[in-house]
Amino acid sequence: MTSDIRPVTILLVEDNLQDIEITKRAFAKGRVHNDLMVVRDGEEALAFLRKERPYAGVPRPDLVLLDLNLPKKDGREVLRDVKTDPELKIIPIIVLTTSVAPTDIVNSYDLHANCYIQKPAGFDDFIDLIRTLENLWFGVVQLPPGAKKATA
Repeated sequence: MTSDIRPVTILLVEDNLQDIEITKRAFAKGRVHNDLMVVRDGEEALAFLRKERPYAGVPRPDLVLLDLNLPKKDGREVLRDVKTDPELKIIPIIVLTTSVAPTDIVNSYDLHANCYIQKPAGFDDFIDLIRTLENLWFGVVQLPPGAKKATA
């Protein structure tokens, strides 16, 4: 293990407490050492990503998991704002939502989502999804400079 290896930082933007807990448990059982940060609405997500109060000292996430149906500012607005911001647009965003509506899928890709995934119904399926995401995003995909590979 080299000194530049650090946990990956993942920002979960989710308002549903049950989904937050399932995601935390799934990442705790995952294979990649990670720091999972959670915000519960779109305004908080943008404040986090822009390092505005109270998030001034937070690290830039290596990956964002974004729900579409959020209070204050929905996931579509967050996605649009991030992907049109020259400082933030490079951050990979995975839309992780219950919706399989074709309009949500097309709209998300039109707004430059890097991936669109329907939330699995069961915990075991969620664990499988997290392991797949870890393998792809932190094992195969070349992330932007500044993001570091993580190991288990």
